Amino acid sequence: MPNPTRGDRLLASLAMSPQTPTTRAGDPHSQPSSEGVAAFRNAVVEVVARIPKGKLASYGQVALLAGYPQRPRQVGMVLRGLPEGTRLPWHRVVNTQGYVPSRGRWWGAMVQIQRLRVEGIPVEDDGTLDLKAHRWNPGEVKKVSANLK
Repeated sequence: MPNPTRGDRLLASLAMSPQTPTTRAGDPHSQPSSEGVAAFRNAVVEVVARIPKGKLASYGQVALLAGYPQRPRQVGMVLRGLPEGTRLPWHRVVNTQGYVPSRGRWWGAMVQIQRLRVEGIPVEDDGTLDLKAHRWNPGEVKKVSANLK
């Protein structure tokens, strides 16, 4: 098994939650298993993949829907680690204040702003937007699909 990188170890340590299996039961200093980290990443990816065009979710909302309500920062880490050219709609995830985060990555923020504008979401040049007006409500999707049956 290859040695994990520093980033992998950091993500693993931050991804720990009651739902994440640990290598030594009951040891608060043990690292989550690779299965636990993979489960966290997969859960985040599954939620983000469901965000429809023209809608937004906050990092905290994605964490909650993924089953890890205390892990919004780690959602950002997962999204930052996506491969370039991914088809996952990562750009639909913003911070809870309705702002495209740009700390240390202004070029990524510009791409995100451009993609949101293409989807019809108005975004100010400084990255602010109306999250309340465009927030994704997963319950709405279920109600609509239930009515189609």
